[in-house]
Amino acid sequence: MLVDEEGNQLGVVDIRTAATKAKDAGLDLVEVASKMDPPVCRIMDYSRYKYEQEKKQKLAKKKQHVTHMKEMRFKPKIEEHDYQVKIKHIKEFLEKKDKVRVMLRFRGRESVHKELGLDLLKRVAKDVSALGEMESPPKVMGKTVIMTLVLKS
Repeated sequence: MLVDEEGNQLGVVDIRTAATKAKDAGLDLVEVASKMDPPVCRIMDYSRYKYEQEKKQKLAKKKQHVTHMKEMRFKPKIEEHDYQVKIKHIKEFLEKKDKVRVMLRFRGRESVHKELGLDLLKRVAKDVSALGEMESPPKVMGKTVIMTLVLKS
């Protein structure tokens, strides 16, 4: 089965005839569907076809977004200005559609007052609630409390 460069079906043609038609047109004879009976061949510029396929793949790859996991670390005794700077960075990460893992690390005797750390993480979640939401609630893991934030859908 032969298809010419405009997409018109020329019917079942001998392979030599198809090759001469392609050569006369200055194009290539490409087998499109080998499992069909009879196999389907097309007269086309194969190098141009490959170029267009690569261009489509690059465009599709450019449009997709890869989500990265960003990490922001806090301490229970954080000053207000430092807190605001970190919140600003978390919002920037969320705007770029990245996930943010917020870690709170206790040092020494700070781990006795875990409720202060949980309150701080709840405050973080509340301050970014306009832009993001909690994917996983705060989890206590030894001397560390971890929470994950994602962009609201």
